[in-house]
Amino acid sequence: MDMTTQNTSINNLLSEIRSKLVSAQPQMQKSETLSAEDYAEYALLQRIHSLYNSESSLKNPYFQPRSGTVSSVLQIAEKDYVTFSNYNYLGLSHDPRVKAAACDAIHKYGTHAGAARMVGGEIELHRDLEHALAEFSGFEAATVGVGGYSANVSAIGYLLDKRDLILHDEYMHNSAIKGAVMSGARRIAFPHNNMEALKRLLEENRSQYRKTLILVEGAYSMDGDLVDLPAVIELKNQFGAWLMIDEAHSCGTVGATGRGVCEHFNIPTSEVELIVGTLSKSFASCGGFLAGSKKLIELLHHFCPGLLLYSTGISPANTAAALAAVQLAQAEPERVTRLQNNSILFKQLAETKGLDCRTSVPGVPIVPMMIEDEKALQLMSLLLENQFISHAVMHPVVPRDAARLRCFISADHTETQMSSMLDIIARESNTTNHTVAGQ
Repeated sequence: MDMTTQNTSINNLLSEIRSKLVSAQPQMQKSETLSAEDYAEYALLQRIHSLYNSESSLKNPYFQPRSGTVSSVLQIAEKDYVTFSNYNYLGLSHDPRVKAAACDAIHKYGTHAGAARMVGGEIELHRDLEHALAEFSGFEAATVGVGGYSANVSAIGYLLDKRDLILHDEYMHNSAIKGAVMSGARRIAFPHNNMEALKRLLEENRSQYRKTLILVEGAYSMDGDLVDLPAVIELKNQFGAWLMIDEAHSCGTVGATGRGVCEHFNIPTSEVELIVGTLSKSFASCGGFLAGSKKLIELLHHFCPGLLLYSTGISPANTAAALAAVQLAQAEPERVTRLQNNSILFKQLAETKGLDCRTSVPGVPIVPMMIEDEKALQLMSLLLENQFISHAVMHPVVPRDAARLRCFISADHTETQMSSMLDIIARESNTTNHTVAGQ
């Protein structure tokens, strides 16, 4: 297959993927039995596989199994790859102290919590981790569950119902949207970080509902920018609303010592009703947590269905790893400084090479690299050939004509690693632009 034919095939396939993903429900043929072939998406999946067959020049960047630990470098098939697609922001997942804590917990508690925490699945480390997270984040209390996604879904779904209103940033994470849908509350999206639009929606709708929840992210996971927290708090106080912040990407990374957006904007945490965070980004583990006032967290701790009530407790190893990581992040703030300096440098290098980093905020560890939709698969493949990993995000996950490589920066990255990958992207971008100009 020549390059022109292959590009046409890729573009057609991408268009089909987008149209399928935009649909809220899977497209399925009428059938009396459950079969993957009944789903239109299954045929689409086979076509995706065909793009990466043995005759294709494209390298498949997805589901690549690694060996060894992951820092700024990981191993695939005994080769080293520099990765900009992992969340190990503070470089703690391979820290010997974090690994030792996980091993010690397995020796003491085994590999399993045993049950839901309320009825036999509680270990001492669960409470220790919750106390450490509350202290680190600056909130009165925290509660920990097995997933950041489920924590978001469960808390929003539990706290609100059809008598209530949820106003959320249009770029809000899928987990918060699913929680809003599950709650039954009326849900309205406002344009990204547009405080005038949020104010209008509050003026028009707040008086009609019992409770109003404003949902925002601390650091937005696709654009690398921050919530306008002072403005949001002013509006939520003016209209008697609640505020919940998804700090999955900002807790551990944003603020002078990584405490999140309240620290960054010098705002007391008492101004925020609730944050949701994850243990899988800065804290070298897997799980999720909620932090807020002592009374609210106690309520969620006992009655939020998908958090602790109907879910097995977070495993001893994951609990211990997260606890050690939180303690190290607190004791070694230089990790946060190194991460933020790397992120600032990465953006400076990219823009010096003529690359568009959109509205990302210097120091935030998510730096988008804007690209053309139809070039995304080829660029990922080219990077992989040169032993770099960075994954593209395309519509409908992001708006049309806003595809980007989403680069995650860590405290472990070096200037050489960053500059080398950016050279490849810039060279490919310039080649593309020259080709278009000459047509």
